[in-house]
Amino acid sequence: MPEGDTVWLHAHRLHEALGGATLIRSDFRLPKLATVDLAGHVVREVASRGKHLLVRTQAPETADGAAWSLHSHLRMDGTWGIFGPGQPWRRRPAHTIRVVLETAKLTAVGFHLHDVALLPTAHEGELVGHLGPDLLGPDWDPDEAARRLGADPDRDIATALLDQRNLAGVGNLYKAEICFLRGVSPWARVGDVPDLPAVVGLARRLLYANRERWPQITTGDTRRGRQVWVFERSGRPCLRCGTLVRSGQHGGGRIEDRLNYWCPTCQPGTTPPNRP
Repeated sequence: MPEGDTVWLHAHRLHEALGGATLIRSDFRLPKLATVDLAGHVVREVASRGKHLLVRTQAPETADGAAWSLHSHLRMDGTWGIFGPGQPWRRRPAHTIRVVLETAKLTAVGFHLHDVALLPTAHEGELVGHLGPDLLGPDWDPDEAARRLGADPDRDIATALLDQRNLAGVGNLYKAEICFLRGVSPWARVGDVPDLPAVVGLARRLLYANRERWPQITTGDTRRGRQVWVFERSGRPCLRCGTLVRSGQHGGGRIEDRLNYWCPTCQPGTTPPNRP
């Protein structure tokens, strides 16, 4: 699933393409929005909120002048593409297209988008108001993020990091890399993890460093196979100590049902159930 930095980059690229432009056509290929027409709307900005993407528009002055927000979530397979005149976006399978936004100069197309909704900008909180401080947003508050992260000391740290109500933007890759770099087991109790502000600060630095590029690099090494410490490296030697990286499944819920990757030597302590 794209993480906060990837969604931020999508929003940044879309804002560069659409910001300040007037839409001459829109096409919503979703039953609930099939009759919506945003032609004449001006795109005020495109922004991310954690893993959520928001295209904010202003209705024409001749209409009610209302501000509207188009919400989408990329989940595992979603993406936005930007196409100039004559570029062959129509050659892609039509059933993958969810949204088309066209200006006089280019076309932005949303493929495999999820949770698409159009609502007044003043009501965005209905969809994203539950999120914690955004690691890449103007509302970033490290003290509040650390407070939320530590609010349930009996929860394991991996689950707490994935909970977007604590801090918005961390996904499975950064969860694994943060735990490795802090030397803690993903199954460690939050209450046993030393220096939660440092955990939060590390999360911010990792996403901020990667926000302007598609590859996500946590080791500082851009070579293929050496870009991350443990994520999806199960059975391969730890890049720090040589111990084989292991993986273990969380269980019991939507947030928890993810694989954890960890180095038993660099991250001693609690292991998954039924694992030595």
